[in-house]
Amino acid sequence: MFTEKGIWGFNPDYVTGIYLYNLPIEEVLFFICIPFASLFTWHVLKKNLPSFQLSSRLIRIITIFFIVAFAIMAMMFYQKAYTFYAFSMAAISLLFVYLKKKEMLPHFYLMYVIILIPFFIVNGILTGTGIEGEVVWYNDQENLGVRMLTIPVEDTFYGFALLLLNAFLMEVFSGRKVIQPETKR
Repeated sequence: MFTEKGIWGFNPDYVTGIYLYNLPIEEVLFFICIPFASLFTWHVLKKNLPSFQLSSRLIRIITIFFIVAFAIMAMMFYQKAYTFYAFSMAAISLLFVYLKKKEMLPHFYLMYVIILIPFFIVNGILTGTGIEGEVVWYNDQENLGVRMLTIPVEDTFYGFALLLLNAFLMEVFSGRKVIQPETKR
């Protein structure tokens, strides 16, 4: 959708030319590999720091602040597609998780802060830090035009929503019991 509308796109010098649904195969793989690596970090944190907790009051304050801030940003910049989408999805996904499974938020917040380190390195390179040109380009008419190095600020909130929903799905599916088929005697 965003590539078709010119909200972002890909430098043909850096992609193989193999496309699935108007996306370079590299972008499709990005949506598999990045959530997988992040969920691995999530799992390691939960396994090695099972007692890591923030007070429920602090989680409530942080979460409500983020939901309100994300919603305000989405409403203020509704005419900029990427900004609106990134902040809307961050607000909606956080509200949903808070209402459905808020106990996962302390580890998620910790994981997200840790994930920001490789995010800035990898996404910085992809958006042009340290390379000639960029792998991924953004139409600044559809975002705030605010960059962290070369990364649009919206990418951090887009990534937040993406990883939060993946973590939520992992929590839901890992808690389900698998029904074993009965064997015939």
